[in-house]
Amino acid sequence: MVDKQYNSYITTNYNKRPLSTFREKIGYGFGDMASSMFWKIFSYYLPFFYSNVYGLSLADTALLLLITRIWDAVSDPMMGIIADRTHSRHGKYRPYLLWVAVPFAVCGVLVFTTPDAGPQGKLIYAYVTYMLMMTIYTAINVPYSAMLGVMTPDPDTKTIFSSYRMFFAYGGSFIALLSWERLCSLFEKATWSVSDSWQQTMMVIALVTIILFLLCYQMTRERIRNTSTVSVLKDLKLLITNSPWWLLIGAALCSNLFNTVRGATAAYYFKDFIGDNVYLHLGDFSLLFYAGLFLGIGEVANMVGVTFTVSISRAIGKKATYLYTMMGLAVLSSLFFFIPATPIGYWLMLLLQIVISIGTGIISPLVWSMYADVSEYAELRDGTASTGLIFSSSSMAQKFGSAFGGSLLMWLLASFGYSTVDGTVQTPEAILGLKTLMSWVPALTALLAVAVIYFYPLTRDKVKEINGRLVARRNGHKTSL
Repeated sequence: MVDKQYNSYITTNYNKRPLSTFREKIGYGFGDMASSMFWKIFSYYLPFFYSNVYGLSLADTALLLLITRIWDAVSDPMMGIIADRTHSRHGKYRPYLLWVAVPFAVCGVLVFTTPDAGPQGKLIYAYVTYMLMMTIYTAINVPYSAMLGVMTPDPDTKTIFSSYRMFFAYGGSFIALLSWERLCSLFEKATWSVSDSWQQTMMVIALVTIILFLLCYQMTRERIRNTSTVSVLKDLKLLITNSPWWLLIGAALCSNLFNTVRGATAAYYFKDFIGDNVYLHLGDFSLLFYAGLFLGIGEVANMVGVTFTVSISRAIGKKATYLYTMMGLAVLSSLFFFIPATPIGYWLMLLLQIVISIGTGIISPLVWSMYADVSEYAELRDGTASTGLIFSSSSMAQKFGSAFGGSLLMWLLASFGYSTVDGTVQTPEAILGLKTLMSWVPALTALLAVAVIYFYPLTRDKVKEINGRLVARRNGHKTSL
Protein backbone atom coordinates (compact mmCIF):
# COMPACT_ATOMS: atom_id res chain seq x y z
CA MET A 1 0.00 0.00 0.00
CA VAL A 2 1.50 3.33 -1.05
CA ASP A 3 1.31 5.93 1.72
CA LYS A 4 0.20 9.56 1.33
CA GLN A 5 3.76 10.87 1.52
CA TYR A 6 4.78 8.59 -1.35
CA ASN A 7 1.75 9.61 -3.44
CA SER A 8 2.60 13.28 -2.91
CA TYR A 9 6.20 12.67 -3.94
CA ILE A 10 5.22 10.92 -7.17
CA THR A 11 2.68 13.61 -8.09
CA THR A 12 5.17 16.46 -7.67
CA ASN A 13 8.33 14.81 -8.99
CA TYR A 14 7.59 12.15 -11.61
CA ASN A 15 7.03 14.46 -14.54
CA LYS A 16 10.08 16.64 -13.87
CA ARG A 17 12.69 16.07 -16.55
CA PRO A 18 16.28 15.72 -15.31
CA LEU A 19 19.06 17.85 -16.71
CA SER A 20 20.24 16.64 -20.13
CA THR A 21 21.52 18.78 -22.96
CA PHE A 22 21.37 18.42 -26.70
CA ARG A 23 25.18 18.31 -26.69
CA GLU A 24 25.12 15.33 -24.34
CA LYS A 25 22.64 13.44 -26.49
CA ILE A 26 24.86 14.02 -29.53
CA GLY A 27 27.88 12.88 -27.52
CA TYR A 28 26.13 9.72 -26.38
CA GLY A 29 25.23 8.99 -29.99
CA PHE A 30 28.89 9.24 -31.04
CA GLY A 31 29.71 6.21 -28.87
CA ASP A 32 27.47 3.80 -30.72
CA MET A 33 28.33 5.46 -34.02
CA ALA A 34 31.87 4.17 -33.44
CA SER A 35 30.80 0.71 -32.25
CA SER A 36 28.30 0.26 -35.04
CA MET A 37 30.82 1.04 -37.77
CA PHE A 38 32.83 -1.99 -36.65
CA TRP A 39 29.85 -4.16 -35.77
CA LYS A 40 28.12 -3.84 -39.13
CA ILE A 41 31.37 -4.49 -41.01
CA PHE A 42 31.99 -7.59 -38.89
CA SER A 43 28.40 -8.80 -39.32
CA TYR A 44 27.98 -8.09 -43.02
CA TYR A 45 31.45 -8.29 -44.58
CA LEU A 46 33.65 -10.42 -42.31
CA PRO A 47 32.03 -13.77 -43.32
CA PHE A 48 32.62 -12.84 -46.98
CA PHE A 49 36.19 -11.71 -46.18
CA TYR A 50 37.08 -14.97 -44.42
CA SER A 51 35.55 -17.22 -47.10
CA ASN A 52 36.31 -15.28 -50.31
CA VAL A 53 39.40 -13.15 -49.54
CA TYR A 54 41.23 -14.63 -46.55
CA GLY A 55 40.84 -18.19 -47.86
CA LEU A 56 38.96 -20.13 -45.16
CA SER A 57 36.41 -22.78 -46.08
CA LEU A 58 32.71 -22.22 -45.39
CA ALA A 59 32.84 -24.85 -42.62
CA ASP A 60 35.89 -23.27 -40.94
CA THR A 61 34.33 -19.81 -41.23
CA ALA A 62 31.06 -21.01 -39.68
CA LEU A 63 32.81 -22.64 -36.73
CA LEU A 64 35.09 -19.63 -36.24
CA LEU A 65 32.17 -17.18 -36.12
CA LEU A 66 30.19 -19.41 -33.77
CA ILE A 67 32.96 -20.18 -31.25
CA THR A 68 34.38 -16.66 -31.21
CA ARG A 69 31.07 -14.90 -30.71
CA ILE A 70 29.85 -17.39 -28.13
CA TRP A 71 32.99 -16.59 -26.13
CA ASP A 72 32.29 -12.93 -26.74
CA ALA A 73 28.72 -13.28 -25.50
CA VAL A 74 29.82 -15.19 -22.40
CA SER A 75 32.40 -12.51 -21.60
CA ASP A 76 29.72 -9.78 -21.60
CA PRO A 77 28.34 -10.56 -18.10
CA MET A 78 31.92 -10.68 -16.80
CA MET A 79 32.51 -7.17 -18.12
CA GLY A 80 29.17 -6.03 -16.72
CA ILE A 81 30.19 -7.25 -13.26
CA ILE A 82 33.58 -5.52 -13.54
CA ALA A 83 32.00 -2.25 -14.70
CA ASP A 84 29.41 -2.33 -11.88
CA ARG A 85 32.29 -2.47 -9.40
CA THR A 86 34.46 0.19 -11.05
CA HIS A 87 34.89 3.42 -9.11
CA SER A 88 36.54 6.57 -10.46
CA ARG A 89 35.95 10.29 -10.23
CA HIS A 90 34.57 10.20 -13.78
CA GLY A 91 32.02 7.49 -13.04
CA LYS A 92 31.67 3.72 -13.28
CA TYR A 93 31.16 3.20 -17.00
CA ARG A 94 32.26 6.33 -18.85
CA PRO A 95 36.05 5.96 -18.24
CA TYR A 96 36.16 2.83 -20.40
CA LEU A 97 35.51 5.00 -23.46
CA LEU A 98 38.87 6.67 -22.80
CA TRP A 99 40.80 3.58 -21.74
CA VAL A 100 39.79 1.20 -24.56
CA ALA A 101 39.34 3.41 -27.67
CA VAL A 102 42.83 2.85 -29.12
CA PRO A 103 43.03 -0.93 -28.46
CA PHE A 104 39.60 -1.21 -30.08
CA ALA A 105 40.86 0.39 -33.30
CA VAL A 106 44.11 -1.58 -33.41
CA CYS A 107 42.35 -4.93 -33.00
CA GLY A 108 39.96 -4.08 -35.83
CA VAL A 109 42.88 -3.63 -38.20
CA LEU A 110 44.45 -6.91 -37.06
CA VAL A 111 41.25 -8.81 -37.84
CA PHE A 112 41.33 -7.67 -41.48
CA THR A 113 45.04 -8.40 -41.86
CA THR A 114 45.93 -11.50 -43.90
CA PRO A 115 49.17 -13.07 -42.62
CA ASP A 116 51.74 -14.73 -44.88
CA ALA A 117 51.12 -18.22 -43.51
CA GLY A 118 49.78 -21.61 -44.48
CA PRO A 119 46.14 -22.69 -44.06
CA GLN A 120 46.63 -23.84 -40.46
CA GLY A 121 48.57 -20.72 -39.49
CA LYS A 122 45.92 -18.45 -41.03
CA LEU A 123 43.16 -20.30 -39.19
CA ILE A 124 44.96 -19.90 -35.85
CA TYR A 125 45.62 -16.22 -36.57
CA ALA A 126 41.94 -15.68 -37.40
CA TYR A 127 40.83 -17.25 -34.11
CA VAL A 128 43.31 -15.27 -32.01
CA THR A 129 42.69 -11.86 -33.61
CA TYR A 130 38.91 -12.17 -33.80
CA MET A 131 38.57 -13.38 -30.21
CA LEU A 132 40.82 -10.54 -29.09
CA MET A 133 38.75 -8.04 -31.09
CA MET A 134 35.49 -9.24 -29.61
CA THR A 135 36.93 -9.15 -26.08
CA ILE A 136 38.02 -5.54 -26.58
CA TYR A 137 34.64 -4.74 -28.16
CA THR A 138 32.98 -6.03 -24.99
CA ALA A 139 35.31 -3.98 -22.79
CA ILE A 140 34.13 -0.72 -24.36
CA ASN A 141 30.59 -1.47 -25.50
CA VAL A 142 29.18 -2.99 -22.31
CA PRO A 143 30.13 0.03 -20.12
CA TYR A 144 28.94 2.39 -22.86
CA SER A 145 25.55 0.65 -22.96
CA ALA A 146 25.25 0.67 -19.16
CA MET A 147 25.75 4.45 -19.13
CA LEU A 148 22.12 4.80 -20.28
CA GLY A 149 21.00 3.54 -16.88
CA VAL A 150 22.93 6.22 -14.95
CA MET A 151 22.60 9.30 -17.16
CA THR A 152 18.96 9.95 -16.25
CA PRO A 153 16.26 8.35 -14.04
CA ASP A 154 13.39 9.21 -16.40
CA PRO A 155 12.11 6.40 -18.71
CA ASP A 156 11.04 8.73 -21.54
CA THR A 157 14.38 10.54 -21.46
CA LYS A 158 16.11 7.16 -21.62
CA THR A 159 14.18 6.39 -24.78
CA ILE A 160 15.25 9.76 -26.20
CA PHE A 161 18.90 9.05 -25.37
CA SER A 162 18.51 5.58 -26.85
CA SER A 163 17.01 7.06 -30.01
CA TYR A 164 19.93 9.46 -30.40
CA ARG A 165 22.23 6.52 -29.85
CA MET A 166 20.64 4.43 -32.59
CA PHE A 167 20.27 7.37 -34.97
CA PHE A 168 24.01 7.95 -34.82
CA ALA A 169 24.70 4.22 -34.86
CA TYR A 170 22.86 3.86 -38.14
CA GLY A 171 24.60 6.97 -39.43
CA GLY A 172 27.95 5.36 -38.68
CA SER A 173 26.82 2.12 -40.28
CA PHE A 174 25.70 4.01 -43.38
CA ILE A 175 29.10 5.68 -43.74
CA ALA A 176 30.99 2.41 -43.18
CA LEU A 177 28.85 0.22 -45.41
CA LEU A 178 28.47 2.70 -48.25
CA SER A 179 32.19 3.45 -48.34
CA TRP A 180 33.57 -0.04 -47.65
CA GLU A 181 33.47 -1.55 -51.14
CA ARG A 182 34.43 1.75 -52.78
CA LEU A 183 37.46 2.18 -50.48
CA CYS A 184 38.48 -1.44 -51.00
CA SER A 185 38.39 -0.90 -54.77
CA LEU A 186 40.41 2.30 -54.45
CA PHE A 187 43.11 0.71 -52.33
CA GLU A 188 43.15 -2.42 -54.52
CA LYS A 189 43.96 -0.29 -57.57
CA ALA A 190 46.79 1.35 -55.63
CA THR A 191 48.29 -1.85 -54.16
CA TRP A 192 47.18 -4.58 -56.62
CA SER A 193 46.31 -6.67 -53.58
CA VAL A 194 42.76 -7.54 -52.52
CA SER A 195 43.77 -8.59 -49.00
CA ASP A 196 45.86 -5.45 -48.41
CA SER A 197 42.99 -3.26 -49.61
CA TRP A 198 40.67 -4.70 -46.95
CA GLN A 199 43.28 -4.02 -44.24
CA GLN A 200 43.85 -0.44 -45.39
CA THR A 201 40.13 0.27 -45.56
CA MET A 202 39.78 -0.90 -41.97
CA MET A 203 42.61 1.47 -40.96
CA VAL A 204 40.54 4.40 -42.20
CA ILE A 205 37.43 3.25 -40.32
CA ALA A 206 39.46 2.51 -37.16
CA LEU A 207 40.86 6.05 -37.00
CA VAL A 208 37.34 7.47 -37.16
CA THR A 209 36.20 5.25 -34.25
CA ILE A 210 38.98 6.56 -31.97
CA ILE A 211 37.85 10.13 -32.54
CA LEU A 212 34.19 9.29 -31.93
CA PHE A 213 34.82 7.41 -28.67
CA LEU A 214 36.91 10.27 -27.29
CA LEU A 215 34.19 12.76 -28.19
CA CYS A 216 31.60 10.56 -26.45
CA TYR A 217 33.75 10.51 -23.31
CA GLN A 218 34.16 14.28 -23.34
CA MET A 219 30.51 15.17 -23.99
CA THR A 220 28.66 12.86 -21.56
CA ARG A 221 28.15 12.65 -17.79
CA GLU A 222 26.95 10.09 -15.24
CA ARG A 223 24.34 11.56 -12.87
CA ILE A 224 23.01 8.58 -10.91
CA ARG A 225 25.33 7.02 -8.37
CA ASN A 226 24.15 3.48 -7.74
CA THR A 227 26.08 0.70 -6.06
CA SER A 228 26.02 -3.06 -6.19
CA THR A 229 25.55 -4.12 -2.56
CA VAL A 230 25.71 -7.90 -2.98
CA SER A 231 28.29 -10.45 -4.06
CA VAL A 232 28.90 -11.41 -7.68
CA LEU A 233 27.29 -14.80 -7.11
CA LYS A 234 24.21 -13.16 -5.59
CA ASP A 235 24.03 -10.73 -8.54
CA LEU A 236 24.00 -13.66 -10.96
CA LYS A 237 21.38 -15.56 -8.96
CA LEU A 238 19.10 -12.52 -8.91
CA LEU A 239 19.54 -12.09 -12.67
CA ILE A 240 18.60 -15.70 -13.35
CA THR A 241 15.30 -15.25 -11.48
CA ASN A 242 14.43 -12.07 -13.41
CA SER A 243 11.68 -13.23 -15.80
CA PRO A 244 11.34 -9.94 -17.76
CA TRP A 245 15.08 -10.16 -18.43
CA TRP A 246 14.77 -13.66 -19.88
CA LEU A 247 11.90 -12.65 -22.15
CA LEU A 248 13.65 -9.51 -23.38
CA ILE A 249 16.83 -11.52 -24.00
CA GLY A 250 14.85 -13.96 -26.15
CA ALA A 251 13.14 -11.21 -28.13
CA ALA A 252 16.39 -9.28 -28.63
CA LEU A 253 18.17 -12.44 -29.76
CA CYS A 254 15.51 -12.97 -32.43
CA SER A 255 15.58 -9.39 -33.69
CA ASN A 256 19.39 -9.45 -33.87
CA LEU A 257 19.25 -12.75 -35.73
CA PHE A 258 16.81 -11.16 -38.18
CA ASN A 259 19.24 -8.33 -38.94
CA THR A 260 22.38 -10.48 -39.08
CA VAL A 261 21.05 -13.10 -41.47
CA ARG A 262 19.73 -10.52 -43.94
CA GLY A 263 22.79 -8.30 -43.73
CA ALA A 264 25.41 -11.05 -43.97
CA THR A 265 23.63 -12.68 -46.90
CA ALA A 266 23.65 -9.46 -48.93
CA ALA A 267 27.27 -9.70 -50.17
CA TYR A 268 26.67 -13.23 -51.47
CA TYR A 269 23.20 -12.36 -52.78
CA PHE A 270 24.46 -9.45 -54.84
CA LYS A 271 27.50 -11.28 -56.13
CA ASP A 272 25.70 -14.39 -57.35
CA PHE A 273 22.01 -13.56 -57.77
CA ILE A 274 22.01 -9.92 -58.87
CA GLY A 275 25.45 -9.60 -60.46
CA ASP A 276 28.38 -7.18 -60.41
CA ASN A 277 27.25 -4.57 -62.97
CA VAL A 278 23.60 -3.81 -62.32
CA TYR A 279 22.48 -0.19 -62.64
CA LEU A 280 19.36 1.61 -61.47
CA HIS A 281 18.38 4.01 -64.24
CA LEU A 282 17.10 7.47 -63.27
CA GLY A 283 16.56 9.20 -66.61
CA ASP A 284 19.96 10.35 -67.84
CA PHE A 285 21.57 9.22 -64.58
CA SER A 286 22.43 5.63 -63.65
CA LEU A 287 23.37 4.35 -60.20
CA LEU A 288 25.36 1.17 -59.60
CA PHE A 289 23.24 -1.24 -57.55
CA TYR A 290 25.58 -3.14 -55.22
CA ALA A 291 25.53 -4.61 -51.72
CA GLY A 292 27.05 -1.52 -50.09
CA LEU A 293 24.40 0.74 -51.61
CA PHE A 294 21.61 -1.67 -50.63
CA LEU A 295 22.86 -1.89 -47.04
CA GLY A 296 23.76 1.79 -46.84
CA ILE A 297 20.30 2.92 -47.91
CA GLY A 298 18.96 0.53 -45.31
CA GLU A 299 20.97 2.35 -42.64
CA VAL A 300 19.46 5.69 -43.71
CA ALA A 301 16.00 4.11 -43.48
CA ASN A 302 16.96 2.82 -40.02
CA MET A 303 17.67 6.41 -39.02
CA VAL A 304 14.19 7.40 -40.21
CA GLY A 305 12.71 4.58 -38.13
CA VAL A 306 14.57 5.74 -35.03
CA THR A 307 12.86 9.13 -35.24
CA PHE A 308 9.46 7.40 -34.89
CA THR A 309 10.38 5.33 -31.81
CA VAL A 310 9.73 7.87 -29.07
CA SER A 311 6.36 9.09 -30.36
CA ILE A 312 5.03 5.58 -31.11
CA SER A 313 6.21 4.08 -27.81
CA ARG A 314 4.75 7.01 -25.86
CA ALA A 315 1.42 6.51 -27.60
CA ILE A 316 1.02 2.72 -27.29
CA GLY A 317 3.87 1.58 -25.02
CA LYS A 318 7.19 -0.09 -25.71
CA LYS A 319 5.90 -3.66 -25.62
CA ALA A 320 3.08 -3.00 -28.13
CA THR A 321 5.46 -1.08 -30.41
CA TYR A 322 7.88 -4.01 -30.47
CA LEU A 323 5.12 -6.56 -30.99
CA TYR A 324 3.40 -4.88 -33.95
CA THR A 325 6.64 -3.85 -35.63
CA MET A 326 8.06 -7.38 -35.60
CA MET A 327 4.79 -8.72 -37.03
CA GLY A 328 5.13 -6.29 -39.92
CA LEU A 329 8.77 -7.27 -40.46
CA ALA A 330 7.83 -10.94 -40.72
CA VAL A 331 5.36 -10.20 -43.53
CA LEU A 332 7.67 -7.83 -45.42
CA SER A 333 10.63 -10.19 -45.20
CA SER A 334 8.68 -13.10 -46.65
CA LEU A 335 7.72 -10.97 -49.67
CA PHE A 336 11.40 -10.63 -50.57
CA PHE A 337 11.48 -14.26 -51.75
CA PHE A 338 9.17 -13.53 -54.69
CA ILE A 339 11.09 -10.59 -56.19
CA PRO A 340 12.80 -11.47 -59.51
CA ALA A 341 16.26 -10.35 -60.65
CA THR A 342 14.86 -7.90 -63.20
CA PRO A 343 15.01 -4.09 -63.56
CA ILE A 344 11.61 -3.76 -61.87
CA GLY A 345 12.66 -6.33 -59.31
CA TYR A 346 15.73 -4.29 -58.35
CA TRP A 347 13.55 -1.27 -57.53
CA LEU A 348 11.18 -3.49 -55.53
CA MET A 349 14.16 -4.88 -53.60
CA LEU A 350 15.25 -1.37 -52.74
CA LEU A 351 11.73 -0.34 -51.73
CA LEU A 352 11.32 -3.38 -49.46
CA GLN A 353 14.76 -2.77 -47.96
CA ILE A 354 13.74 0.79 -47.08
CA VAL A 355 10.46 -0.24 -45.43
CA ILE A 356 12.02 -3.19 -43.57
CA SER A 357 14.86 -0.98 -42.36
CA ILE A 358 12.43 1.65 -41.05
CA GLY A 359 10.93 -1.16 -38.96
CA THR A 360 14.27 -2.37 -37.62
CA GLY A 361 15.13 1.27 -36.91
CA ILE A 362 12.11 1.47 -34.62
CA ILE A 363 13.08 -1.74 -32.83
CA SER A 364 16.73 -1.00 -32.02
CA PRO A 365 16.44 1.98 -29.62
CA LEU A 366 13.31 0.44 -28.17
CA VAL A 367 15.20 -2.66 -27.01
CA TRP A 368 17.94 -0.63 -25.31
CA SER A 369 15.34 1.46 -23.53
CA MET A 370 13.51 -1.71 -22.43
CA TYR A 371 16.74 -3.01 -20.89
CA ALA A 372 16.85 0.17 -18.81
CA ASP A 373 13.31 -0.64 -17.61
CA VAL A 374 14.39 -4.18 -16.72
CA SER A 375 17.36 -2.75 -14.82
CA GLU A 376 15.09 -0.52 -12.72
CA TYR A 377 12.67 -3.41 -12.14
CA ALA A 378 15.60 -5.45 -10.83
CA GLU A 379 16.87 -2.62 -8.60
CA LEU A 380 13.43 -2.08 -7.06
CA ARG A 381 12.79 -5.80 -6.59
CA ASP A 382 16.22 -6.79 -5.32
CA GLY A 383 17.39 -3.65 -3.52
CA THR A 384 20.72 -3.60 -5.36
CA ALA A 385 21.91 -2.04 -8.61
CA SER A 386 23.28 -4.33 -11.33
CA THR A 387 23.02 -1.94 -14.27
CA GLY A 388 26.19 -3.10 -16.00
CA LEU A 389 25.24 -6.75 -15.66
CA ILE A 390 21.74 -6.13 -17.04
CA PHE A 391 23.02 -4.11 -19.99
CA SER A 392 25.78 -6.63 -20.67
CA SER A 393 23.02 -9.11 -21.40
CA SER A 394 21.75 -6.88 -24.19
CA SER A 395 25.18 -7.02 -25.77
CA MET A 396 25.19 -10.76 -25.13
CA ALA A 397 21.92 -11.18 -27.04
CA GLN A 398 23.30 -9.09 -29.89
CA LYS A 399 26.38 -11.25 -30.12
CA PHE A 400 24.56 -14.56 -29.83
CA GLY A 401 22.31 -13.36 -32.63
CA SER A 402 25.34 -12.45 -34.69
CA ALA A 403 27.07 -15.74 -33.87
CA PHE A 404 24.13 -17.94 -34.77
CA GLY A 405 23.20 -15.77 -37.73
CA GLY A 406 26.68 -15.82 -39.25
CA SER A 407 27.17 -19.53 -38.63
CA LEU A 408 23.68 -20.39 -39.86
CA LEU A 409 24.43 -18.48 -43.04
CA MET A 410 27.62 -20.49 -43.66
CA TRP A 411 26.00 -23.84 -42.91
CA LEU A 412 22.93 -23.19 -45.04
CA LEU A 413 25.07 -21.97 -47.94
CA ALA A 414 27.10 -25.17 -47.71
CA SER A 415 23.95 -27.30 -47.54
CA PHE A 416 22.61 -25.62 -50.70
CA GLY A 417 25.89 -26.33 -52.49
CA TYR A 418 27.19 -22.76 -52.65
CA SER A 419 30.75 -22.54 -54.07
CA THR A 420 33.33 -20.01 -52.84
CA VAL A 421 35.58 -20.60 -55.88
CA ASP A 422 35.94 -17.30 -57.72
CA GLY A 423 34.14 -17.26 -61.08
CA THR A 424 31.91 -20.23 -60.30
CA VAL A 425 28.36 -20.11 -61.66
CA GLN A 426 26.14 -21.06 -58.76
CA THR A 427 23.63 -23.89 -59.10
CA PRO A 428 19.86 -23.27 -58.97
CA GLU A 429 19.88 -24.86 -55.51
CA ALA A 430 22.50 -22.38 -54.29
CA ILE A 431 20.49 -19.44 -55.68
CA LEU A 432 17.39 -20.81 -53.93
CA GLY A 433 19.41 -20.87 -50.71
CA LEU A 434 20.38 -17.21 -51.13
CA LYS A 435 16.76 -16.20 -51.72
CA THR A 436 15.62 -18.19 -48.69
CA LEU A 437 18.24 -16.57 -46.48
CA MET A 438 17.04 -13.12 -47.57
CA SER A 439 13.38 -13.88 -46.90
CA TRP A 440 11.94 -16.91 -45.10
CA VAL A 441 14.67 -17.39 -42.50
CA PRO A 442 14.48 -13.79 -41.20
CA ALA A 443 10.67 -13.92 -41.34
CA LEU A 444 10.61 -16.96 -39.06
CA THR A 445 12.90 -15.28 -36.53
CA ALA A 446 10.62 -12.23 -36.51
CA LEU A 447 7.60 -14.41 -35.76
CA LEU A 448 9.50 -16.07 -32.93
CA ALA A 449 10.26 -12.62 -31.49
CA VAL A 450 6.53 -11.83 -31.54
CA ALA A 451 5.74 -15.04 -29.65
CA VAL A 452 8.35 -14.26 -26.97
CA ILE A 453 7.56 -10.59 -26.37
CA TYR A 454 3.84 -11.36 -26.01
CA PHE A 455 4.60 -12.61 -22.48
CA TYR A 456 6.79 -9.63 -21.48
CA PRO A 457 5.19 -8.14 -18.32
CA LEU A 458 6.65 -4.60 -18.18
CA THR A 459 3.85 -2.59 -19.75
CA ARG A 460 3.81 1.21 -19.93
CA ASP A 461 1.86 1.62 -16.68
CA LYS A 462 4.01 -0.92 -14.84
CA VAL A 463 7.22 0.85 -15.89
CA LYS A 464 5.85 4.20 -14.72
CA GLU A 465 4.97 2.72 -11.34
CA ILE A 466 8.43 1.10 -10.97
CA ASN A 467 10.21 4.31 -11.89
CA GLY A 468 8.18 6.38 -9.45
CA ARG A 469 8.77 3.97 -6.57
CA LEU A 470 12.48 3.76 -7.31
CA VAL A 471 12.92 7.54 -7.43
CA ALA A 472 11.09 7.79 -4.12
CA ARG A 473 13.35 5.16 -2.55
CA ARG A 474 16.48 6.96 -3.74
CA ASN A 475 15.17 10.04 -1.94
CA GLY A 476 14.67 8.31 1.40
CA HIS A 477 11.13 6.92 1.13
CA LYS A 478 10.55 3.26 1.98
CA THR A 479 8.90 1.45 -0.91
CA SER A 480 9.20 -1.87 -2.74
CA LEU A 481 7.81 -3.69 -5.77
